[in-house]
Amino acid sequence: MSREELAARQAALLDSLLTGAEAPSGFDASRLRIEADVLLAKRRRLVAYLRPDLPETLGARYRPLFDEYAAERPKTTSIRAREYADAFAAWLIERGDLSKPRRRWFRR
Repeated sequence: MSREELAARQAALLDSLLTGAEAPSGFDASRLRIEADVLLAKRRRLVAYLRPDLPETLGARYRPLFDEYAAERPKTTSIRAREYADAFAAWLIERGDLSKPRRRWFRR
């Protein structure tokens, strides 16, 4: 197998794991779905750790909203975890699921 073929297979595997795309040939789709779910849960926990205000404010809505966001915007290596968490918060505000934070008129 050439490097190009290997790179294409790896990209297809990542696409399947991160976006729910169809499993590449040679991979068990049900096992990939399990791994994708584990990766999604890990990302969800990390965002909750970095932005505890989000699950606290959203309560039971946090998980389905995060899962919807993550399905539309998979995390890539070009965005840091905190930026991803902040982008999720901005998405929630944009949709009206979270109110805009109040800004203080003074700095401490």
